[in-house]
Amino acid sequence: MVTPAQLRAARALIGLSQAELARRAGVSIPTIKRSESGNERAPVVSIETQDKIRAVFAAEGVEFTNGNHLGVRMRRKVEQHATGSAK
Repeated sequence: MVTPAQLRAARALIGLSQAELARRAGVSIPTIKRSESGNERAPVVSIETQDKIRAVFAAEGVEFTNGNHLGVRMRRKVEQHATGSAK
């Protein structure tokens, strides 16, 4: 599960406005506002909506960290060797 604080941080990390995130996720701006508000444990939007929002972040390379250290970070890029195989 991703918290509202993580959603706000992810959006800030890649410099998206709420309007742009809403457009890319195919949801309304009020839905984005709701997903980023509420209690700090769970967004107040459906799982389907959370999945749409997370897909936008995943496409931009954002990872959500959970466990003892909630947060967001950019996914590491896989280095390519001259042969084309991943390291």
